[in-house]
Amino acid sequence: MARMLVVVTLLAALLLGAAADPAVAAQARVKDIARVQGAASWQLLGYGLVVGLNRTGDGNKTIFTAQSVASMLRQLGVNVPAEEMKIKNVAAVVVTAELSPFARRGTSLDVTVSSLGDATSLEGGQLLLVPLRSVDGVVRAWGQGPVSVGGFNVETGGGGQVRQNHVTVGRVPGGGLVEAELEVAGDASRGIAVHLREPDFTTALNMARAINGALGRELARPVDAGTVVVEPPTESPQPDGLVELIASIEGVEVEVDSAARVVINERTGTVVVGAGVRLLPVAVAHGNLSVHIQETPRVSQPEPFSTGGETVTVPEYSTTVEAQGGRLVSLPDAPTVEELAHALNSLGVTPRDLVAIFQVLKQAGALPAELVTM
Repeated sequence: MARMLVVVTLLAALLLGAAADPAVAAQARVKDIARVQGAASWQLLGYGLVVGLNRTGDGNKTIFTAQSVASMLRQLGVNVPAEEMKIKNVAAVVVTAELSPFARRGTSLDVTVSSLGDATSLEGGQLLLVPLRSVDGVVRAWGQGPVSVGGFNVETGGGGQVRQNHVTVGRVPGGGLVEAELEVAGDASRGIAVHLREPDFTTALNMARAINGALGRELARPVDAGTVVVEPPTESPQPDGLVELIASIEGVEVEVDSAARVVINERTGTVVVGAGVRLLPVAVAHGNLSVHIQETPRVSQPEPFSTGGETVTVPEYSTTVEAQGGRLVSLPDAPTVEELAHALNSLGVTPRDLVAIFQVLKQAGALPAELVTM
């Protein structure tokens, strides 16, 4: 309980630090909250084999792994029926990577491999050459190299197991090699489109004004909640001038505005409250009811000189109900994050209690904020 209360206090302290100086908390660079049109990365996908495993690969029931090995061997001039193979040292994997739009041919990429069958570990494996395709079906890169899992999985003869990290997913650092470059879409001479990662009308307007102020002329205009278009100066339409313009735009400080939001992760009990969250007048009560049921074995013996009786163990149950008194705490009209955190801490709530409290506040109409549950 004490550790959970410390977590709540630390979370409140972080939020209070952000709320204490809103001018600092609301400032961010353009490059941190937006991206230039055409600068989006592409996802790559492939299917391959990891070999060299120490009997931790796919089992014989994983048919597609044996078929893949047989197909690969046929290309190398070796004909072996797939049904006669034992592939404990091989695992079928899905290979993924992220390709930057500015990556040129020969650039190295980090690739991720994930087991597709019933392999128990990819530790010590080697990814064989695999093509990586983009959504348009073009082979954009090739992947190959030793797999690093950053963990281990040890099984003992008595059924025990020692495991660290997730050993059926690994990475091949620098194992990808770019084959086909991406074409950056758009004509920068007609305007540079800057897209907000979190669309917001107020932030888009603030961004356009900040860019115009930094450039000293009216070149930026907001198109919608997620896009600001910057017209390049007519005297410098050359590529080097555009690169300099984009670099100067990325460093501009913008006042960021966002909707009030509370994010809840029910699996871990994590609650993150935005600094703009306010509550309507409301009272919160918190109390717990604990029910303990204990089983005590009792020995029942037959009567003296009786025949056919047996000594048996009869369980005896005892039930204890413990109610912790709930306290009613009233919150003022539109309390700040500080007042909200102080009131909830005064109730002695844990992070998991916060999850339930915020959900009930939303249902009661006292939380005029977006409630995001993960």
